[in-house]
Amino acid sequence: MLIPGPTATASPAHVRAGANGPQTRRPTRIPRAAVPWLLVAPILLLIAGFVAIPLLSVFWNSVFKKNLTKPWSNGFVGLDNFHKLLFDDPLFWESLGFTVKWVAIQLVFQLVIGLVLALIVNEAFKGRGVVRSIVFSPWAISGVLTTAIWLLVYNPGTGVFRMLGDLGVGDGNTALLASPSTVVGAAAVAELWRGVPFFAIMLLADLQSAPKDLYEAASIDGAGRYQRFRYVTLPHLKNAIVLTTLLRGVWEFNNVDLLYTMTNGGPVNMTTTLPLYVAKMATVSHELGYGSAATVLAFVILLGLSIVYLKLTNFGKGHA
Repeated sequence: MLIPGPTATASPAHVRAGANGPQTRRPTRIPRAAVPWLLVAPILLLIAGFVAIPLLSVFWNSVFKKNLTKPWSNGFVGLDNFHKLLFDDPLFWESLGFTVKWVAIQLVFQLVIGLVLALIVNEAFKGRGVVRSIVFSPWAISGVLTTAIWLLVYNPGTGVFRMLGDLGVGDGNTALLASPSTVVGAAAVAELWRGVPFFAIMLLADLQSAPKDLYEAASIDGAGRYQRFRYVTLPHLKNAIVLTTLLRGVWEFNNVDLLYTMTNGGPVNMTTTLPLYVAKMATVSHELGYGSAATVLAFVILLGLSIVYLKLTNFGKGHA
């Protein structure tokens, strides 16, 4: 009679024979520092796709002639679009010049007014919550709706100036958006109304994190209100001011919605910014290649100015 021997059993997959007997295979561990990046990797890839693909397509189209209404004339033109923009297109330089002026006006006045409002609503007083709501509310309104509001304000038949005329102040027939001497100022006021709350919100948030002991020490040393503002508040707000002016400058440079719906770049192209010129090139003239070349130049200009601005202001390197 045969006695069966011990039955061989398969060893687990994670156990293997070695010189000193069975060894356990350790599971692969992901470095702790890589875990956050792995978690956000899918959304980063999506963002990169949505940003990179349009950006690359603009650079690609900029070296082609692409007209949707004349497809038979399309083709590779190299740098001809850029040459035409820089040397044969006065409207390009006019729109760029107005864009620079527009950005400068908006940044200076939005920053100053926003800083004043932030300092006011940072103080404790009765009804502060209501005042903050009034100050911040225009930021929640889109550019198109802002245009609708201010078109009603400027309307020569039913607007504010008509009402003043009925009261005996002025002639009541002022058409600010139709006159070359007033259109820029009228559009700038509407954009200021929308843009000032951004500075007020951002600067107020930074003001509320200012260390109180610095103000107390300055007061003990005899510093007045102006000295505390100059030597305590402004240095603390330095990085916030640099960041907000940079972001707002880029947004104002790319301003299209308000000017497009309020003035359509007129009268006589007086309020045509470079992005608005590009938009007209694409939607009216259907010159996608030429418009892409103008977009590339605008991108290079913005990138260069942003780098220079951050270098000159020493952003992120401490207070002034």
